[in-house]
Amino acid sequence: MKSGPKDGWHSIMPPCFGGKSATRFCIFPKVKSARYSPGNSPVYLNVYDLTPVNGYVYWAGLGIFHSGVEVQGIEYAFGAHDYPTSGVFEVEPRQCPGFKFRKSIYMGTTCLDPVQVREFMESQSANYNGDTYHLIAKNCNHFCEDICYKLTGNRMPRWVNRLARIGRLYASCLSYSVFYFRILLLFDYFVLYLYSTFYLEKKREKFCMNFWL
Repeated sequence: MKSGPKDGWHSIMPPCFGGKSATRFCIFPKVKSARYSPGNSPVYLNVYDLTPVNGYVYWAGLGIFHSGVEVQGIEYAFGAHDYPTSGVFEVEPRQCPGFKFRKSIYMGTTCLDPVQVREFMESQSANYNGDTYHLIAKNCNHFCEDICYKLTGNRMPRWVNRLARIGRLYASCLSYSVFYFRILLLFDYFVLYLYSTFYLEKKREKFCMNFWL
């Protein structure tokens, strides 16, 4: 998904001043966190539809989805932009602008308190710059799977990001096919080289024999 300065979106990365980041500072007002006791904070994966087509293919385990991780009353997600700064943002749970909410999936609990969750998300967001977003290799669902696993130890359902995996497999097969074709082409050139070398050598020997006769 492409992120931008829309209402309800709040960046969680510290801004940079002279190449250095200001620690524990947020350029936007933070979404108010609900109160949960440490060790008992549920983590949810909120899934959204990107297209109405999902209504027809969802039951086959397919679809194009956006997702966000909800923990302690804040939803974190990852989007694309054109700058080498974090693409991680926060919204009110289950209300990400531009998408239709489908369902919330309970992923487990985390033992982190609100301050620790905030610090954890800020540190993790440094690994998800907006200009590194990739629909197949590094999208919002990859971000959510990474965060959910680190917070709860559980993997998100495979259907959420299945199309990206299929696309990556197809790209790998295509790359392999191109590589295989290049190997065959090099082999053909090598055979042609050997044949031409052998043919020219025979022609030279025959010419020499005829010359001396």
